[in-house]
Amino acid sequence: MSATPAPAAAVSLSPASRLRSIVGGTIGNLVEWYDWYVYSAFSLYFAGSFFPAEDPTSQLLSAAAVFAVGFLMRPIGGWLLGRHADRHGRKSALTLSVLLMCGGSLLIACTPGYEAIGVGAPALLVLARLLQGLSVGGEYGASATYLSEMAGQEHRGFWSSFQYVTLILGQLLALAVLLVLQQWLTEAELQAWGWRIPFGIGAAAAVVAVSMRRGLEETADFHRASAEAGGTAPGAPPRASVRALLAHPRAVLTVVGLTAGGTVAFYTFTTYAQKFLVNTVGFSKVEATRINAASLLVYMCLQPLVGALSDRVGRRPVLMAFGVLGTLGTYPLFLALEGAQTFGEALGLLVLALTALSGYTAINAVVKAELFPAGVRALGVGLPYAVTVSLLAGTAEYVALWFKQAGHEAWFYGYVTACIAASLLVYATMPETRDLGHLRD
Repeated sequence: MSATPAPAAAVSLSPASRLRSIVGGTIGNLVEWYDWYVYSAFSLYFAGSFFPAEDPTSQLLSAAAVFAVGFLMRPIGGWLLGRHADRHGRKSALTLSVLLMCGGSLLIACTPGYEAIGVGAPALLVLARLLQGLSVGGEYGASATYLSEMAGQEHRGFWSSFQYVTLILGQLLALAVLLVLQQWLTEAELQAWGWRIPFGIGAAAAVVAVSMRRGLEETADFHRASAEAGGTAPGAPPRASVRALLAHPRAVLTVVGLTAGGTVAFYTFTTYAQKFLVNTVGFSKVEATRINAASLLVYMCLQPLVGALSDRVGRRPVLMAFGVLGTLGTYPLFLALEGAQTFGEALGLLVLALTALSGYTAINAVVKAELFPAGVRALGVGLPYAVTVSLLAGTAEYVALWFKQAGHEAWFYGYVTACIAASLLVYATMPETRDLGHLRD
């Protein structure tokens, strides 16, 4: 069915309307990522319910394996929802992604433990994570595209950085719920039934996010691309598809390359850090949660600052800064973190790592959006990113725990360093995307 041209009001947004759309898009993103990270934040407590074993590291390995399984669906989500966003609108894809996340969270909240239904428990857990993986795989591309297209040219890096502000805030809220429950419930109660509460909260919040996203404005870039794809403009591009995407091979490979190091580092220093502090450094679960939450709070505040910096100096120098600092500093930072004995030492080291990482996270979404024309933008941002994340980020925690169990934990430090170094080569040779001009106000 042919798309119809946009009405004039959809093409030219007032500053107030633009701001409302950005806020609405980012709040939905927050709920999505809260639901995604609750799994990791509470796995220390529910691993025994689904994977009975005497060794805590074995239980965590099993939970981490399911975490990785969720990533297998992210390329499918990036393809299906990216294609949907480019064909039917960013707003429609964003609403659908939240519905899928809601279903996954509700399923985890209601699934009985291993003692009640045997292998059915981990099987349902895997199904729930597959739904959530499909959701978050589509969310990234649709959300990054929506925010980039809604932001004005002059401050695009700044506004687009709020994708990671809300992503990190979602993780912080997951940790905040954990901290509250750690105060209200005993460890035995958390392990028995308390871990179900945050998943129930996530399912309810997703319903609210659906209603908010249904009221979003559609982007002018989508309307223009729809009109062209519908044949109303000379040389109309093909409808969004993998074939159409592969007409931009350099952009696709650039997304893969610039994502590799950043996504491994991100999941290492945000998601895996909490377990590292408990399982390797020796902090209690409560102390590790507080350190992780405090470092993420600082990290969240850095995102718009780095995004605004990229509007002034360009995207490539900011990415280069992350690549150089990450390559040179990851291994010694891990060694120092192993010996941390106080809250302040551990927090300071994690903040150093996350400050460097901000050079990637604050602007990676807008960089990817700037690489593609509007007709394949959501698919171009979402699919190659999701494939890379599935292969590298989804397995990062499992690789770390496997190295630890094998008695070679320091090999993981070298693995993270190598991934960042590979991305540094891409940053050094890629174009300055701020000047490509694919995104129009």
